[in-house]
Amino acid sequence: MTNTLRIKEIKCEYKKNPLGLDIKKPRVSWVIEADRRGMIQQAYQIQVSLAKGNFGDPIWDTGRVESDQSIHIEYKGPELKSRTRYYYRVKIWDHFGGESDWSEIAWWETALLNSNEWEAKWITPNPDDLDPLLEQVFLLRKELDVKVNIESARIYATSAGLYELSLNGERVGDELLTPGWTSYNTRLQYQTYDVTNQLVEGSNVLGIALADGWYKGNLTWLEKRHIYGDRRAALLQLHVRYEDGTEERVGTDTTWKSSTGPILMSELYDGERYDARLEKTGWNGSGYDDTYWNGVIVHNLPVNHLVAQENWPARVTEKIHPVSAFVTPSGDTVLDMGQNMVGRMRITVTAPKGTKIVLKHAEVLDKDGNIYFGNLRKADQLVEYTTKGEGKETYAPYFTFQGFRYVKVEGYPNQENGLPLENFIGEVIHSDMELTGEFECSNEMVNKLQQNIVWGQRGNFVDVPTDCPQRDERLGWTGDAQIFIRTALFNYQGGPFFTKWLRDLKADQRSNGSVPFVIPNALKDYISTLWGDETYTSSAWGDAATVCPWTLYLSYGDKRLLSEQYESMKSWVDFIRVQGKDEFLWDTGFHFGDWLALDAEEDSYFGATPEHMVATAYYALSTRILRDTASVLEKQEDFEFYSKLLNGIIANFNEAYITETNQVIAQTQTANILPLMFDLVEGDVRKQIAYDLNDLVVKNDYHLTTGFVGTPYLCIALSENGYHSTAEKLLLQETYPSWLYSIKKGATTIWEHWDGIKEDGSFWSDDMNSFNHYAYGAIGDWMYRYVAGLDLVETESAYKQIRIHPRFGSGEITFARAMHHSMYGKIVSSWSINNNEMTIEVEVPANTTANITLPNARIGDIKESGKELGISEGLFELSQFDGGVEVTVGSGSYRFVYKES
Repeated sequence: MTNTLRIKEIKCEYKKNPLGLDIKKPRVSWVIEADRRGMIQQAYQIQVSLAKGNFGDPIWDTGRVESDQSIHIEYKGPELKSRTRYYYRVKIWDHFGGESDWSEIAWWETALLNSNEWEAKWITPNPDDLDPLLEQVFLLRKELDVKVNIESARIYATSAGLYELSLNGERVGDELLTPGWTSYNTRLQYQTYDVTNQLVEGSNVLGIALADGWYKGNLTWLEKRHIYGDRRAALLQLHVRYEDGTEERVGTDTTWKSSTGPILMSELYDGERYDARLEKTGWNGSGYDDTYWNGVIVHNLPVNHLVAQENWPARVTEKIHPVSAFVTPSGDTVLDMGQNMVGRMRITVTAPKGTKIVLKHAEVLDKDGNIYFGNLRKADQLVEYTTKGEGKETYAPYFTFQGFRYVKVEGYPNQENGLPLENFIGEVIHSDMELTGEFECSNEMVNKLQQNIVWGQRGNFVDVPTDCPQRDERLGWTGDAQIFIRTALFNYQGGPFFTKWLRDLKADQRSNGSVPFVIPNALKDYISTLWGDETYTSSAWGDAATVCPWTLYLSYGDKRLLSEQYESMKSWVDFIRVQGKDEFLWDTGFHFGDWLALDAEEDSYFGATPEHMVATAYYALSTRILRDTASVLEKQEDFEFYSKLLNGIIANFNEAYITETNQVIAQTQTANILPLMFDLVEGDVRKQIAYDLNDLVVKNDYHLTTGFVGTPYLCIALSENGYHSTAEKLLLQETYPSWLYSIKKGATTIWEHWDGIKEDGSFWSDDMNSFNHYAYGAIGDWMYRYVAGLDLVETESAYKQIRIHPRFGSGEITFARAMHHSMYGKIVSSWSINNNEMTIEVEVPANTTANITLPNARIGDIKESGKELGISEGLFELSQFDGGVEVTVGSGSYRFVYKES
């Protein structure tokens, strides 16, 4: 049988052809395509060259390496040079004796590998000319001359604040909200731009627009400003390389000039005001008279904390047209985008000079059909545009984003006769991650739930994993991130996103090991006045320090990040150890507990599950993760120490929280979920707690009462312990409280509260009522792994060994399919049942294996791809057990058909 091997895709540090890396030993990964089943890579060869067409003399050639490793292979050639493009290619051999052709030629390009290469200076407008506290966006410009025969040109740029870059009147790049939000005082990203084709011979002009952003703008509901600094500043370095080998450099310095322009105010929460009459036409192009512009000064900011872009940049990823415009009962003219989205509106208008158009953004309508702004709290989400009156004008905000489905429009010409919908476009903005997951099933409301989960992730992954994108918060709450991360990594490629965020977590972690509630820590100087706890941490929130890097390792096999975060993980567990009198219990301090659980007392956000029980359970989880991380990183002494610590925590948890009748002391759903999920109980105790959990759900008419801590695990705990039918009924429940209740109420994203909109159409509360809050979307993890049955074997990270185990419940779901594009390639698990005949279709990528469970099957009744089931190419093992058949397969596509026994 012929065997065709192909390298389908090749990446470096999760990205295709990354421009501007400062990683000194980048890692290469590839996906293999093979025509033959059961393909395992036998060996690989990587070559790296400085010239695209010259691999005859590579700078690094691994030769043939006998290994099945095809992800995260570290470059081990000569030391990399700054500002250099490296081309690479890969070929492989399989265990059948097949050999691939060389892959396509890919590349990575380094940025500035050492901070001393920054020759440019931080600049800011001279405060004698422009008040640093002005709300107006600053404009900076610089003219320069360029010679002929340019070979390449790169700009390296960043800012204290947000910046947008232009060259010769044209925008540079399509990234938004640069340089992103990091722990600015310790880590600040810079971006790399290829401007080879934008430079011209002779006169050129660089332009920078500079706004407050996260750096010094209004942040948090406490309305704090200048959290990181009180002056905007810019740093830019242009490198021009000529064909004769010479180079020129131009950087920000005191020869630049500054002014203000048409953006009168731009704030993340409050929106933007733009007066087109104040535009300085041609300011960022040649021939502009800047005689009356102001000077700039050097600003004393460091460069040794600069890092090249780590995260996926934020971009406009989709454009949405409004589905309708209508007049509300109160007389407002409102656009309906048909989707609760995050981004901005782009408007086109022809109107007399000085016409003021106002857009105010909101998520929902009230029960009377009027647009509702109450849940925005202090965030205005208002965009104001004043026309210059010179024909057709088009505008979208530059340095802000809104969370909205509805837009109140004021001042648009002749709007009383109806709005021209074609002149309004919604531009969706989020970190431009690659989509890697799909899920669908026979229930259309569940399919809508999946869409809502994805839209919630998109809207809240705007450079950091925010809690909500609309009100005066939008912070990187650690609790939300850790409970949602596994769902997130199924749906989107989140390696760069969470790598960057975890480095900020490590940077903002206190010296005693405690982890702030939000990362980056915008609450640093205010938290003790809010909660009266100087440690400003909480169980289930601070545990992001362990849960997130471990989940990234499970999903992507990222051992380097695990190693990088190890001391942070260890510091977190060691911090917990010294709390209170007993090192095996966490029974002190402030905790959010099962936040927003429905079993909370009236007017309380804190659920009924004892907070210190939650704390100790998470203490065990983090210790277990740390122990397993020590094993992966071969830290034997730590492995032994934290193994003993974990055993002590489990023993003390049982003594403190499990009664003599094998029950949890608090009979809440969450109290029964955590011991099951975190493997704190076994044997008869486990059976009793699982029974009690199921009983609590059934007696509540298949409704949940859980909050942030219990909800992500509720259905998993039921399915894993023999009550999958109950879990399925929970998923399909349509009455409050349930996942589908919000969908019946018209939700297009995940809500913060189960009853954000009540049955009578009234609202839960103005205080905390986001309609785009991804946490409860963590049910997606259960849907993908237990309904569709697509999972991984945790002893082999990155889906190297796949687990396919669909579960069938009450029979209401008759079809389910999940697809995940793993580091090794596309995995599919799909099943359907019709007239008691089961069809299970599986796709396994090359260089992996899968363990498949065929529920309620007998070996003699199964046909695979139309043939009797037996050991054959790609099918390595099969066995009968009480609940069905287990099959171990290699790569390829499989179709199992059988009658349920």
